[in-house]
Amino acid sequence: MASKMESMFRIPELKRRIFFTIGILLVYRLGGHITTPGIDGGALSNWFSQNQAGGLFGLYDLFAGGNFSRATIFALGIMPYISASIILQLFGAVIPYFERLRKEGEAGRQKITQFTRYGTVLLALIQSYGISIYLLSMGQSIPNLISMNHFAFQMLTMLTLTSGTVFVMWLGEQITEKGIGNGISLIIFIGIVARYPTSLLQTMRLVRAGDINMLFLIIMLAGMLAVTWVVVVMTQAVRKIPVQYPKRVIGRKMVGGQSTHIPLRLNTAGVIPIIFAQSIIVFPSTLASFFPDSRAVEIVTSLFRPGEPVYIVLYSAMIIFFCYFYTAIVLNPVDLAENMKKYGGFIPGIRQGQRTANYIDRILTRITLPGAFYLAAIAVLPDILIYKAGMPFYFGGTSLLIVVGVALDTLQQIESHLIVRHYDGFLKKSRLRGGRRM
Repeated sequence: MASKMESMFRIPELKRRIFFTIGILLVYRLGGHITTPGIDGGALSNWFSQNQAGGLFGLYDLFAGGNFSRATIFALGIMPYISASIILQLFGAVIPYFERLRKEGEAGRQKITQFTRYGTVLLALIQSYGISIYLLSMGQSIPNLISMNHFAFQMLTMLTLTSGTVFVMWLGEQITEKGIGNGISLIIFIGIVARYPTSLLQTMRLVRAGDINMLFLIIMLAGMLAVTWVVVVMTQAVRKIPVQYPKRVIGRKMVGGQSTHIPLRLNTAGVIPIIFAQSIIVFPSTLASFFPDSRAVEIVTSLFRPGEPVYIVLYSAMIIFFCYFYTAIVLNPVDLAENMKKYGGFIPGIRQGQRTANYIDRILTRITLPGAFYLAAIAVLPDILIYKAGMPFYFGGTSLLIVVGVALDTLQQIESHLIVRHYDGFLKKSRLRGGRRM
C-alpha cells in the first residue's frame, strides 16, 4: 500500500488529477458555509439539531452534505441532479424515444446528459420554491429566522439555491472530466465523511462523561468494522456468466475466439431502492402533520415510527421490491442476449436468442434475492442500533453504502491509472532496448 501511495504522486498526470479533485472538493466545502441570504443559519441549525429531523428531510440533508439543515447556498446539493437522472432512466424503460437514445451510443448519451441538466434546473426551481415555503412556515415558530420581505425571500431563495445546484453539478462534471473518480459521487461522499469528526467528538465526550461504557464502545467499534467488511465484500460480489466468441477469418487474419464473461452484481440497483422506500415510508408522518388532532392518524404514526417492528418489516419489504423493480429497469436480459448474438457471442451450452435471455434472467432473479436482503438489512441497521441498542451516532444505511461504494470505485480508478502507467513504461523500455539492438 505504501509503494502504491508513492507511485500515485510520482506519476505527473495522476498527481495532477488527484490535486485537482481535492481542490474542487475544497471549493464545495467552502460553499457549504455560505448561508442563503435573508435567513439566520445558526438558528435553523440549532432547531434541526434539537428536533433531530429525520425521514425524508434527513435523507435529503444526507445527500446535501448537511447543507440543507444549515440553509446554505448548496442546500439542495446534488439531489435534483440525482432525481433527474433517475427519472430519465425510468423514461428509458417506458418511453420509446428515450429507449432509442440509450442505444445510440455516445450521441445518445450526450443528448440524455443534456436532458438531465435541463431536468436538474427545473427540479431545482420547484424544490427551492418548496424550501422557501417551508422556511417561511418555520419562521413563525423560530424568532428572527427570516429577516426580509416574504416575496423577496422566496425569489432570492429560488435563484440562490438553483444557482448553487447548477454550480455543484458543474463541479461534479469537472471532477469526472479532469479529476479522478465520479464527480457527483465524490461530492456526496465528502459531504457524508465531513460529519464523521463531529460524531467522533460527541462520542468521546459521552465516554469521558461516563454515559457510554468502554466495553460497549469496543464491542460497537468491532461490530462496525465487521459490518463495513461485509459491505465491501457484497459491493464487489459478482456472478460471472461465461461468454464465448467464435473465431472468424477477416482477410488473411484469424480474429475472435476469445472467452470473456458478463459480470452481474449482487446489488445491481445500488442505493436507489432505499431512496424509493424511504420516500414512501415517511408518508404516514407527513400525513400526521396535516391532522395533528386525529387519534387514528396518531396510532398509525406510532406504528410507522423508526425502530418499530411494523416500520422495519414494511421498510424491508419495500426495499426488496424496489431492488427487483429497479434491476429490471437498468438491466434488460433481452438486450444483453441480442448484443451477444449480434457479435456472435454465446453462453456455452445455451442457445442464442430467447433462451440466452431466459438464462440470464433466471440467474439475475436468483442473485438479486440475497442482494435485496443484504440491502434491507443494511438499511434498517441504523434504526435498530439507535432505537434498540442505544448507539449515540448514525451508522449504516445509505451513508455507509455510498462511502464504501465511492471509495472502492475511486481506488479502482487510481489502480487502473497505475497499471496503465507501468504498462506504458515497460513498452517504452522495450522499444529503446530493441532500437539499441538493431
